[in-house]
Amino acid sequence: MSTINRKPQAGRPDPVTEAPWVRWLLTGIALVFLSLFLVVPLVAVFWQALSKGIGFYFESLADPDALAAIKLTLITAAIAVPLNCAFGLAASWAIAKFDFRGKALLTTLIDLPFSVSPVISGLIYVLMFGAQGWLGPWLEDHNVQIIFAVPGIVLATIFVTFPFVARELIPLMQAQGNDEEEAAHVLGASGWQMFRRVTLPNIRWGLLYGVILCNARAMGEFGAVSVVSGHIRGQTDTMPLHVEILYNEYNFAAAFAVASLLALLALVTLGLKLLAERHMNAALRDDDVPAFAGPAAQSPQPVHQSRQAEQAEQSLQPGEL
Repeated sequence: MSTINRKPQAGRPDPVTEAPWVRWLLTGIALVFLSLFLVVPLVAVFWQALSKGIGFYFESLADPDALAAIKLTLITAAIAVPLNCAFGLAASWAIAKFDFRGKALLTTLIDLPFSVSPVISGLIYVLMFGAQGWLGPWLEDHNVQIIFAVPGIVLATIFVTFPFVARELIPLMQAQGNDEEEAAHVLGASGWQMFRRVTLPNIRWGLLYGVILCNARAMGEFGAVSVVSGHIRGQTDTMPLHVEILYNEYNFAAAFAVASLLALLALVTLGLKLLAERHMNAALRDDDVPAFAGPAAQSPQPVHQSRQAEQAEQSLQPGEL
C-alpha cells in the first residue's frame, strides 16, 4: 500500500500533533527530571572527588587497595564478557534459527537473572560452594576455594550478566529471518561459513550493543559480588565494593574518586551504546523491503529468492565454497 503524504488544511491544527505549549511543557518536564536525577548526581560525584584537590584525587586512585580493586574489576570483566558473548551467540543462533524441544525453557532460563535478585544469586553460590554448602567439603579436601575468592566473583558476575548479549541478538536475528542463510546453504556453504560470512556481519552492531551493556554491568555489579567476595581488602574487593568501604570509613573524597571512574565508564558506555544503536537502526532500515515498490511482478517469490541468493553469494567468497 502506498504511503499518502497527509498535510493539514490551512487554518486547522494537525489532529495528530500536540499544541506547541504542550510540547514545550512535556520537554521541560523531561529536562527537569533528567537534570535532577541524572546530571546533578553525576556532577556531584566529580565535585566530591575533586573536593580535596587534583593531587589527592590521583593519590586516592594510586592507593594499593584501589589499584587492586581496579585490577580485579578488569580481570572479572575480561573473563565474564567473552564467555557471555559466546553463550549469547550460541543461544540466540539456536533460538532464532531453529525449532527444537526445550526452546521455550531455554528462553525462560535466559531471563532468569532479570527476575532473581543479585543478592539471592550470590547466596545460591554460597550454598553450593561455601564451607557448609553442598560441594564445600569436597572443595576443601581438594584445596579449591571458590567463595571469598576470585572464582566466586567471576561466577557471580557471569550469572547476572549472561542475558544481555542473548537478549539483544534474539529479536534481531528473528527480525532478519533465515532467507540469507537458506540461500547460502543452497550455494553450498557449510554451517560455519553461513555463520561467519552471512549471519555475523548482519548482527555485528547488535552484538556490540550487547557486549557494551554486559561489560558495564560486569564492572558495576555490587549485590551478587558483595555476597561471595568476603570483602577482603586488597584481594576480593572490586571497585563498587571498595567505594562502599571507603564511604563507611568516612573517607568521602577517596570514595568519590574511585566512584568517578565508574561514572566515566558509564559515560563511555552511553556513547558507545548510542553509536552501536545508530548503526544497528541504520542496518535495519537498509534491510527493509517496502510493501509496494511499483507494479506487481509476475513471479514475486522467485525474485525475492534471487535477491537473497545474490546477497548470500556476495557474502561468500568463491574460494570458500
